[in-house]
Amino acid sequence: MNARTLDCSDIDQYLGKPLDFSPIREPIANNDIRRWVHAMHYPNLLHFDPAYSAASRWGRLVAPQSFPIAADDGHGAAPACVGRIENSHLLFGGDEWWFEDRRVFGGDMIFNERIPFDYVVKETKFAGPTCFQRGDNFYRNQDGELLAKHRSTAIRYSAHAGGESVNLDDAEDPEWSEEQIAALEERKLAWVQMLHALGHKQRWWDDVKVGEQLPERVFGVHSIASFATEWRAYLVNTWGTMNLRKQDLLAMGFTPEMAGFENDPDMQLINPSLTDGAYYGPSRGHLFPRFARKIGMPRAYGYGASMGAWVTDYLAGWAGEHGAVVHSVANYRGPALSGDITIQTAEIVDKLVDDKGRHLVQIKHKMANQKGAIMCTATAEVRLPKKPA
Repeated sequence: MNARTLDCSDIDQYLGKPLDFSPIREPIANNDIRRWVHAMHYPNLLHFDPAYSAASRWGRLVAPQSFPIAADDGHGAAPACVGRIENSHLLFGGDEWWFEDRRVFGGDMIFNERIPFDYVVKETKFAGPTCFQRGDNFYRNQDGELLAKHRSTAIRYSAHAGGESVNLDDAEDPEWSEEQIAALEERKLAWVQMLHALGHKQRWWDDVKVGEQLPERVFGVHSIASFATEWRAYLVNTWGTMNLRKQDLLAMGFTPEMAGFENDPDMQLINPSLTDGAYYGPSRGHLFPRFARKIGMPRAYGYGASMGAWVTDYLAGWAGEHGAVVHSVANYRGPALSGDITIQTAEIVDKLVDDKGRHLVQIKHKMANQKGAIMCTATAEVRLPKKPA
């Protein structure tokens, strides 16, 4: 394969056929939930404080809606990454979620059925011919009840073209003064105070208006340390948590330096350090800038699946414990880079009652860094309680 061609024909044989997966070995623990919200920068007391959650509608600690992906071995991208594309790299391109009115608690199990959906090849400025591949995840609990359906988009492209696209002018982290950090902490606290102000109360559908702006959410500064914290919150990235499936990344076309033994069940019994993709293999670009530049990124960068969680958590936190995200579509435009911050804003663009009688608001969401560069756009439908007649 050269920089101007991309043979994706091997994908065809996998479309519509369920894949194997790596089931977790023990039930979800409250500390798994706490570790997740900590890593996702989501300081909602419902998900980590026992006294506060005991006073909630659930009467106990509850996982955020974003949590099921934490129990998957491929960050949700496995069904969107099948078939051989020779000498290629992968980035996350987006997510679509359909959430059921069902939550995860400590003691639950989560299982995932994965089915590759489709793909299309398009010309991009980033890497020339690029494969946009989609796959579906069906997360269920121990009773077989559906928690959420998740359609993930992976972007697969020529390794040569990706490396050629790096802008080395962005190789260094921006510097933040002490005054800027102090101002940033004030901006971050404002959204947390919104969570506290709503508390266990309802955010009534009747009271919100089309054109209303959601409170700004800010977090960061992102760093290699914060990216490593995110990585560890995905259960698969702690040794022994799953009955790992066997996969051959070289056979899928990953370059040797980005293949290795990530999540390899046999190597984990011999030398588990080699199975950690953040150190060796396809995920090392997130934490090591020289490998990030091989992927096409100027410096260390965050995880696409985390970005999807940020969208869900932002909207669910605003909706409160009596509301929920019903559906969302997010497109990733650029990563969270080390040294940057993330700023989330959103606007209510519609109010409606769906065919199930649910009172919904439709929300347009934007995620950007401190320079205004767009990281993600999303549209979502959020259920809110209706005031009693």
